[in-house]
Amino acid sequence: MNIFNNVISDRGSKYAVSGAAVKSRKEAQQMLKSLKKDKKFAKATHNSWAVLLSDGGPVKNDDGEGGAGRIILQMLEGAALKDHLIIVTRWYGGVKLGGDRFRRVQDCVRYYLDQLK
Repeated sequence: MNIFNNVISDRGSKYAVSGAAVKSRKEAQQMLKSLKKDKKFAKATHNSWAVLLSDGGPVKNDDGEGGAGRIILQMLEGAALKDHLIIVTRWYGGVKLGGDRFRRVQDCVRYYLDQLK
């Protein structure tokens, strides 16, 4: 699994992005479980994720960050990246970011995709 810590900090909230190749929904859930074995990620406010499965279509989870999974999914579709899970982690910093939180999710996914190249 690729893990990029401290990708973005915005008004106290901190973001990380992680990902790995997966072939099924079960594998995606196992990767998320593996990530959360690290107490830092287990204590995060949100671990939003998405994957485009060749055999199962799109799968996403906002983990309480309404709309974040959809954004990750759209970016995976735009990059034509299948069978690759991307997880955006946020540690809430005490200030609501409003719509900027979606830009931060996009920034994290863009950073991750750039690292894959």
